Amino acid sequence: MLYNQDLEELIFHRHQIHNSDELIVLSGYLGPSPVARLEQLPFNTTVIYGMYGSEGIMPTLHNSLISIQNKVDNVNIFYSQLPVHSKCYAWRKSGEIIHALIGSANFSTNGLTTPFREVLAETTFDTFRPLNAYIQKVLNNSVSCLEVGSDRVVEKTINLEYCNMTLLGKDNEVQNAAGLNWGQNPSNHTTLNDAYIPIRTNHIKDYPHLFPPKQINPQSVDSRGRLQRHNDAIEIIWDDGITMEGLLEGSQPIDGVIYPKQISSFPIKSQLGEYVRMRIGVPLGQPVRRHHLERYGRTDVTVSLLGEGVYKFNFSV
Repeated sequence: MLYNQDLEELIFHRHQIHNSDELIVLSGYLGPSPVARLEQLPFNTTVIYGMYGSEGIMPTLHNSLISIQNKVDNVNIFYSQLPVHSKCYAWRKSGEIIHALIGSANFSTNGLTTPFREVLAETTFDTFRPLNAYIQKVLNNSVSCLEVGSDRVVEKTINLEYCNMTLLGKDNEVQNAAGLNWGQNPSNHTTLNDAYIPIRTNHIKDYPHLFPPKQINPQSVDSRGRLQRHNDAIEIIWDDGITMEGLLEGSQPIDGVIYPKQISSFPIKSQLGEYVRMRIGVPLGQPVRRHHLERYGRTDVTVSLLGEGVYKFNFSV
């Protein structure tokens, strides 16, 4: 069988079909959200970040994985010292593989939730032994994330771009019913703390690697029969270590290409608005104004890309 959608749910429920006592995840790149979710599984899981050997790992992502390792008892996170771009998901019983999926999907929210962009395929019985030997070789050449000191954490995963995204509207004030105040308009069918950060044309033109073009979702058709664009799921790691899932949503055409126009939290739209209000000291449900941001110390958020679909949001003063 070959799968090209709902890959995250496939991985997290596969053990219900196969009588396994362990899951091994070998992935070129990782996102913190699915790693943290492994706590839900009823057995031990080993996660190996494959591309550490050639690209290192960004400090923000490393710290997030360290936090998960220290909190979740049934997960062990390793960094491969061999450059490995493979994506393998192996369910084992008494140390032997009894089921496995391989393909192109990284163990990240973006890699597992974008329909039709990535695939995972079941392997056949004759591949179990060589796959187990391959995984063991990588694991033998890996180090625990807890063993990696700051001197071995490097910022070379990608060509880093730092985009300062303003939280103000065109009149240099926070919009009354958009942006951080998206939920303040009752006609929007939103809750009071719903919020988003707008992606402006200059952000996309100046930082082309940060926000990829939107792809058509072949499953989604509007009332006029037009194919809709898919909202890419992302993972956000804030400068204080808080993580949340988000969406690159909405659509805006730039030079004939469709790009997202805003970043929101997902699945709870108010999570972003509640978080920002907490940091700047505005009561929940109240509108955010420019003077609140200035009192806090800044009116923008610095966004950088740590890996596929994993972003750092710096809102520190």
